[in-house]
Amino acid sequence: MFIATVVVTVFLTVALVASAIGKLTKNEGATAAVLGVGVPANRIPVLAALELAGAVGLVIGLVLWAPLGIAAAVGVVLYFLGAVVAHLRVKDNGYGPAAFLLLVAVAALVLRSITA
Repeated sequence: MFIATVVVTVFLTVALVASAIGKLTKNEGATAAVLGVGVPANRIPVLAALELAGAVGLVIGLVLWAPLGIAAAVGVVLYFLGAVVAHLRVKDNGYGPAAFLLLVAVAALVLRSITA
């Protein structure tokens, strides 16, 4: 079961870092999705910082201290839940990536919780 935890956690961490880099480098695809749901442009770096914090927490929680990984996974679940809600609120059908990562974050949370 721990191998599944590692695989899911690493996948989620890579996705979070890639998304944060896209936001920080002002990648058109990354910023358009965020701006399209009504997030002000000056909040995009905050979202990137949250993603990076989640990624760091997941890795530290996997390697050093499981409770931090569980807390980080909870934060990432809430982050992507908020993303899905933001898309639905403005009736944007582009919530698929956020919904997928929400499911991956839930899987990471469950796996880390049972392997802690």
